Amino acid sequence: MVRRVVAVLLVPVRWSPPGVDLTAWRAALAEDVVDLLARLAQAEAAVAATPDDVPLAREIAWPGMRIYEVPTATYRPVLTAATEDGFDQAAVIAADAPDVPGMILGKLLRPLENKAVAVAPGGPGNGLFGLATALPAPDWLVDHDLDTASAQILRKNAPRPGDVSSTPEWRRLRGAAELASLDPALEGWENTRALLGG
Repeated sequence: MVRRVVAVLLVPVRWSPPGVDLTAWRAALAEDVVDLLARLAQAEAAVAATPDDVPLAREIAWPGMRIYEVPTATYRPVLTAATEDGFDQAAVIAADAPDVPGMILGKLLRPLENKAVAVAPGGPGNGLFGLATALPAPDWLVDHDLDTASAQILRKNAPRPGDVSSTPEWRRLRGAAELASLDPALEGWENTRALLGG
């Protein structure tokens, strides 16, 4: 049986809605993503954080959830940690997409049956929502943070462009435009919803 892990990477959050404390906003976004992962059947869940963010990781992680302390908020150190933990596949997703549906995660992992790497674009702000790969990660997979990585950048180093599969995008909450796209009828994202006044 293939062992998979999906790790929520505590990415920098530089914007919060007017009147909402940035630290509380960042924690609410991340906690909602972690809560979604706790319900995943096909993969184990983890939180990845730089040393400064380990306290937040401990605050939002479920009991027994892995916490990977990584030197940089980029995906390669997370993939290395998952490899050392004996996983066969890993996905690294951004912690600022509180309403992401579980099917987006499934579609991110599915191409790994015949592709080396799969990426989900992060919406209008560019970057990636997530990246998945079989482990150990291929040597040509250059390290980036999720804000600056893209399928095009990763394909430049791949032996063949087709080695990097693009899956459906999911936008991250990085500004007022993305905030306006939240669907109040969609289940989940309770912590973010509470900060927005319900």
